[in-house]
Amino acid sequence: MNSPELERDLAGVRSAHARLLGTIADLTDAHARQPSLLPDWSVGHVLTHIARNADGLTHMVEEAGRGVIGDQYPGGMAQRNGDIEAGAPRSAAELRADVTTSAARLEAAWSSLSVAQWDAQCRAGTGQVLALSELPYRRWREVVIHHSDLGLAFTPDDWPEDFVGVELRRQLMRFRTSQPMGLTELPPAALALAPRARVAWLLGRARPEGLPEVMFG
Repeated sequence: MNSPELERDLAGVRSAHARLLGTIADLTDAHARQPSLLPDWSVGHVLTHIARNADGLTHMVEEAGRGVIGDQYPGGMAQRNGDIEAGAPRSAAELRADVTTSAARLEAAWSSLSVAQWDAQCRAGTGQVLALSELPYRRWREVVIHHSDLGLAFTPDDWPEDFVGVELRRQLMRFRTSQPMGLTELPPAALALAPRARVAWLLGRARPEGLPEVMFG
């Protein structure tokens, strides 16, 4: 039986995929061309990135099944960036189909794993070697955050409560390790924020009054 955390993450991914597909069900070509909330990226760029992320994770699972430490992007970041640029100008129908089928392939790949296989190793796009069991949370995070980056109907106010709880703990750890000794608590203005708003600020997705800008996390 998988750990409760892994089951939580897998359920979170399935729910995040469903909500994203609901948002883009009526996507038009005009929507696909409009700017997203990410610098220099259109909605088409973000959707293509989400799809290629799924393909990269599926590749890592397939390689692990062959006893190989698979790379998320076999061609490195040049491949990642080139694939996103090539896919971004596609029609809304093509983008929607790509996101749908790539998500389904990833869910199917995960469903095929035994409990022991989740311990197999893979290599993220950053070069970091991970266990496959770490991938579902990474995917959950990727889909939830980039869903709101589309600038369509889904915002950080819609982020799932269980995701916000996990991500807040992770971001607080990152914040504390990045600060000088003795200055590891969040500013009072950040502590006054609701959890979703606090996470959005820590991820660079919000700029609350009285707080400095945070780079995209």
